Parts: sequence; structure tokens; C-alpha cells
Amino acid sequence: MSFPAFLRRTAQFWGDRIAVRCGNRTLTYHALDDRSTRLANALHALGLAKGDRVAIQARNCVELVEIECALYKAGLVKAAMNARFSASEVSDLVESCTPRVLIAGPGFTHYHRDTPGFGSVETFVAIGGAVDGYAGYEAMLTSAPATRPDVRMAAADLAVLHFSSGSTGKVKAAMQSYGNRMAAFRKVLLSDGDVRPGDRLALLGPVTHASGMLVQPNLFRGVELVLFERFDPAEFLDAVGQYGITHTMMVPAMVNMILAEPGLDRANLSSLRALSYGAAPMAPARIREAWERIGPILAQGYGASESTSGVARLSIADHAHAIAHRPERLASCGRPFAESEVRVIDEAGNDVSGDAIGEIVIRGEDVFQGYWGAPELTAETVVDGWLRTGDLARVDEEGYLYLVDRKKDMIISGGFNVYPTEVEAALYRHPDVFEACVIGVPDQTWGESVKAVVTLKGGASLHPGDLIAHCRALIADYKAPRSVEFVRELPKNPNGKLARKLVREPYWQGVERRVN
Repeated sequence: MSFPAFLRRTAQFWGDRIAVRCGNRTLTYHALDDRSTRLANALHALGLAKGDRVAIQARNCVELVEIECALYKAGLVKAAMNARFSASEVSDLVESCTPRVLIAGPGFTHYHRDTPGFGSVETFVAIGGAVDGYAGYEAMLTSAPATRPDVRMAAADLAVLHFSSGSTGKVKAAMQSYGNRMAAFRKVLLSDGDVRPGDRLALLGPVTHASGMLVQPNLFRGVELVLFERFDPAEFLDAVGQYGITHTMMVPAMVNMILAEPGLDRANLSSLRALSYGAAPMAPARIREAWERIGPILAQGYGASESTSGVARLSIADHAHAIAHRPERLASCGRPFAESEVRVIDEAGNDVSGDAIGEIVIRGEDVFQGYWGAPELTAETVVDGWLRTGDLARVDEEGYLYLVDRKKDMIISGGFNVYPTEVEAALYRHPDVFEACVIGVPDQTWGESVKAVVTLKGGASLHPGDLIAHCRALIADYKAPRSVEFVRELPKNPNGKLARKLVREPYWQGVERRVN
């Protein structure tokens, strides 16, 4: 069986039910199956062959779901870019992955053959209205046949390039094979046993990001996917009552916004049976508040792009038990589940226990195939078949994992990974910046926020807002500093390198967990 076969079967079982909703647009299972087949054939008609990359950039819309289904049917590789990536980031990754086709949503149709890095792109396709130099998305579907493509995917075939910011300051692409995606598919089915046909799943984050991992498993189960173009807490609360949403997934920053929304206590949340959170830890105090005000429906997941999906889970039952009997367990990200083999090891490779801290490592069919075009980085990340996550944790007597810190200096802000060197590279492009050190600091809304500690060149004077605006012009807005502090001198280690830990330490004093 395969994702295309699963969709055909779902269309047979529940063809007239809504498969995808975004705003006032809906798509039934019959329509999703038919349109994705036509798109697959249209892409083949352009001369694309199995393994070719198709780049995509769009905000959440029903087309993103049918594009994913079409790419599986056509044997093509999805290279979906975050809608918040800057133009320079898009140029870098397109140049790296050499797609032959770009499909762009409204607001992203300004790329052309003369755009830096776009030399490999042969066809530009626009979702929505006509755009000069772009083929019309709907016209492509209308003219394509509805015959099923004869393409079969093997477990080792590349299916997705999952982009995220790298510690080197460049966007990196995790290679997820068809087998990786199938392993993730199985894990979702095993972890969410209460999902039934006709349930409604709200996908609040971009389906080019972590939310997209829930698309295929829930299409398999006949669920209605309710996509949001952007997250607004009041809009979400209204939608729960209007559509009868049963399940959703959020990053902790979204939960914080829901708790701060004045209309929360008046909202009709009676249909909501599960709220999963992940991509960053959430403070136990906020978990308790959400449990009391939103409902006893919280579950947490821990995973990474390199593990294709979650590998540990703190279930609703785990939350209930922790609140009643083990309050310290609310700081846990759960226990390993399903097929993933998860260990926490010390520097010698031995499992840790008790209060000892080690690195989380993962092995299994969900572990990715490496980074596109970066064999050295791949070799550092996957060692003897084990994925080295760089996350430091401890394990209690019942196998629950507790994140403590990160081996590297990555910042998680609002569920997005931000690497300091990437932000520093943007800061150094300002003519008045002498030295810069970027750190994550505790933030009640975002978990962590990006802070830049900067020394200026002699005689220079600069307003923090101007430096933040400078960064936002060069990198995605979620990576730009939310605060800037100017200092006379930054601390150095004996080798003369900036001592990031010394810069970071004062902001985290008194904070129990160094992952907020």
C-alpha cells in the first residue's frame, strides 16, 4: 500500500465528505483524489521524472494538500519553503536543491529565471490569478487527464526535502525518504487512537512545517483538515465552535496566546477532544493553566525534522496522572513510543539514569537520509546509525525524558529553530556593528526570544529598532532579534572566541530549566 492507494480508498469510502477546508474554500475527498491525479499528470507532461524536485512556497491553502498528494502520485520530491523565508534564503535553497518547477501562492510570484539561484527552474506555476511568466495552476489541472500515473515509490526513494535553518548560517535540507514518511505515518496512527472518520483537525501552523506531518495520516482516517492561513487566537476559538473542531496541534507560543485571549472563557470548546503541543517545551505552570481553562485534553510530542516526526509522547493520560500525582512530570516531554529506539547517552555512549544528563539519540526507520549536499554535516549527525539530536536530557525511573539544555546553541522561539550564527551573520552586515552575540532569553509568550548583545564601532550610535529592522530585511522575521542590548565589550574565552555561555548566563539565572 502507498499514500496514493490510501487516498483512493478514502475517496471511495467517504468521497463526498470534506477533506480540506481553508477559509471559505473546501475540497471533498473525491475532488482531492481527482485533482491531485490531474496535477501529477500535468507535472509529468512538463517532462518531470521520478526523483525530480518541485519547489513550493505558499501560505496555508487547500492547494498545498493536493500538491503533496500529487507529488506522491508522480514520484516527485517536495521541496516546500516556509512562507516566512526571506528572498535570499529562498535563492540559496533553490540553488542548492535545483528544482525544475516552482509552484507559488499569492505573494510569492516575484521569482523568475533571472532571480539569483533559479537557473534550474524551467516552469513557474501560480496558484490563484494569472501572473506574467507563470503558468496557471487551475489551467494545468483542467487540461490534464485523470488516469492514474503508473509510478511506484520504494522505501529508499527521496520524498521530501525538509528545510530548516542551519547552524552554519545557511538553510539546510533534511532528506526524508518515502520509508521515513511511512514510518512517521504509522507512528501518528499509533499515537492518536481516538481519531475517527468525520473528526476535524485544525492545522494552525504552516503545513510546509511540522503540521504537514499530520496530513497523510489524517486523510487516511477520513478526517477533515481545517487549515488556517495565519494563527489568530480569537479566530481559532470561533472556528472550534463553528466547525466542531475535535483535534488540533499547537506550538507553546500559540497556547500562550490562547490563554491570553479575552474570549477564551466564553468560547464553546465542547467539541475539542485533544490539543497536542510540541516543537518547543512548555512551562509546567502554563500546562496547568491550559489544563484548567482549555480542558483536560493536552498531549505533548518531541521529535525533529531529522527523525521525520515525534519519537516521544506525553499523552493526555500522562498529563492527568502528573497533575494528580507527579507534578514534576509536567516538565517531561514523554516516553518513546512506536518503532523509534530512543536512548540518552553520555560521552562514552552509555545510557544515563537518575540525575545524570546525556544526549538524546535516535535509531529507526524514521531517521532521515542525511542533509542534501552536505555529507560532512550528515556524518556528524548520524553516527553508527544513531541520530545525534544535540538535545541534552535526563531519564526518570519509568523512562520519561526531561529536556535540560541543548548541546548546540540553537534557540527555539515560537516553535521555530533559530541559530545564533545565522542571525549574527545578518547583524555583521550592518556597517556600525563591531561584535555581536545572539542568545535565547526566557520569554513568557514565545518560550525563548532572540536577543542580540552588540558592541558598536567607535563613534557609532544606533537605535535598537534600526538594527532589528536591518535583520528583518535579510532573514525571516522570526529569526530577527526581538531585543538588542548595546555593551562596551563582549566576554571572550582563552582562545579569543566570544564566550556565548557567559553572555547567556545572567538572563537564565533563577530559571529551573535551561530550555524554557
